[in-house]
Amino acid sequence: MSVPESSRTEARPGTPTHLWIVAVLALLWNLLGAWSYLAAELELEGYMSQHSAEQVAYMTHLPSWVVSVWAIAVWCGVLGSIALLLRKAWATWLFGLSLIGLLGNTIYSFLLSNGPEIMGTVGLVLTAIIWAISIALLLYARAQARKGVLT
Repeated sequence: MSVPESSRTEARPGTPTHLWIVAVLALLWNLLGAWSYLAAELELEGYMSQHSAEQVAYMTHLPSWVVSVWAIAVWCGVLGSIALLLRKAWATWLFGLSLIGLLGNTIYSFLLSNGPEIMGTVGLVLTAIIWAISIALLLYARAQARKGVLT
């Protein structure tokens, strides 16, 4: 006896081990970014003491729109990582929004302010690393959604 076509369900691909590894590492990475954001916004002594007076002044006097796009970048990255762990396709959208926030932050830092001068080489290298990881997470989530791993 065959099962009627209308009652068949399409099998969802199994979860590849690499998804769990990437998702956990992505969550840890993005939580580090969230901690940095909160520490700067709350002006936590231990965090701020690691920076020069000029860097602290830069971070504490960011325009509100820059703080907003920074928050979007950070929190969408965290939520995108959680969505990846939950195998949800909307992880792609969240990582995309995170990139848009990162773009706004980068435009301010590199074109509208003297961020590179104040933050130095470490700031440049960290920005490049953040961009590389953010793009990789978006592409990874998109690929997994296309394969049906994320639904």
